[in-house]
Amino acid sequence: MIPSSTQDVAKLARFCHDNKVPIVPRGAGTGLSGGAVPVEGGVVLSFARMTRIHELDAASLRAVVEPGLVNLHLSTAASPFGLHFVPDPSSQKACTIGGNVAENSGGPHTLAYGVTTNHVTGLEIVLSDGTATRLGGKRLETRGYDLVGAFVGSEGTLGVVTEATLVLTPRPEAVLTALAAFATTDHASEAVSAVIAAGIVPAAIEMMDQLAIQAVEAAVHAGYPLDAGAVLLVDVEGVRDGTDDLLERITAICREAGATDVRVARSAKERELLWAGRKGAFGAMGRLAPDYYVQDGVIPRTKLPEVLSAIEEIGRRHQLRVANVFHAGDGNLHPLILFDSAVEGQLDRVKKAGSEILRVCIDAGGTLTGEHGIGMEKNCDMELQFTADDLDAMQRLRRAFDPDGLANPGKVFPTPSRCLEFKAGSFRGGA
Repeated sequence: MIPSSTQDVAKLARFCHDNKVPIVPRGAGTGLSGGAVPVEGGVVLSFARMTRIHELDAASLRAVVEPGLVNLHLSTAASPFGLHFVPDPSSQKACTIGGNVAENSGGPHTLAYGVTTNHVTGLEIVLSDGTATRLGGKRLETRGYDLVGAFVGSEGTLGVVTEATLVLTPRPEAVLTALAAFATTDHASEAVSAVIAAGIVPAAIEMMDQLAIQAVEAAVHAGYPLDAGAVLLVDVEGVRDGTDDLLERITAICREAGATDVRVARSAKERELLWAGRKGAFGAMGRLAPDYYVQDGVIPRTKLPEVLSAIEEIGRRHQLRVANVFHAGDGNLHPLILFDSAVEGQLDRVKKAGSEILRVCIDAGGTLTGEHGIGMEKNCDMELQFTADDLDAMQRLRRAFDPDGLANPGKVFPTPSRCLEFKAGSFRGGA
């Protein structure tokens, strides 16, 4: 079903409700946790026609858009007003606002600006019974419960978003980008902690290990040093007066932590090339292996050295290569487990390694996901982080919006039969 309006969505939802048919919203299909897969059948609702910007209110720093609008297209439309939409997932050239809202997407600049929920003030939604209603509006704060906050990141399990009111942010006067090379990921991790401990909050701090650097350089030719054990990509934003001094402080901290080289982009073109390498890192993994499985755990920054060491050991034990490309500033890890699905038994080893990595993140005081969502991929691991009472409280919230369980069923919450299959190694989905 490809609706053109909220009325179309409501009409379809009423039909599905009357006939007890699940309804599964789908944006651009760039999600990494299977959120748009109809695991229990039903109607898949594509928003390919709902791509309009209803309002761009530059004076109020707000935009009202439909869920099928591509993330980057909003920033392009806001650019003449000196504004942009901050959440910038690596898939921002393709991913849609509806998907960003569903997964509470982040991106490299989460460190300074927060994830999608920090940039949404209002939603128009359609519940699974066909009721259309609005939550929030243009104001930053509303009275009563934060229902917008509850809905963002709910992965389609509470209902369908048909319109979003978003916060636009002024573009900074100056943006400087530096690439710092280190002999090891430990040294790079120490630099990240030292920068934050110094009271400096850059716009972004990204890390790549040697395996990731090799893939990116082969694909993008961004100028990353192939002999480095790890690199940090750092963005500093702000007014023109002061950004140079701030970057000099960061450079000094990196050198004290063991940086072998620090290079500052000398032009907008060079800066864009450095970021093209980072944004294209996942796609570049095809240079190293036919398949990869990306994880999305979050840990405290101070735990980076020991967790990265544990991930390396997990890969070694399962005879799998693991490349690391991640948001080091906020501890959002993206280990990429490289494999070949044509090799018998390798996929099962990959799934086991992925679950072990998540357990390491939880044990380090982290969480199961930072921006990719739970979906059908990690719902069997929810019990690693949440108690039965926690999950019951979440289910009661869900039932308040969707009593019949027709909104994207089979996602987020553990499904006993699927989880037994997964743990037995016979389940073929979700990886």
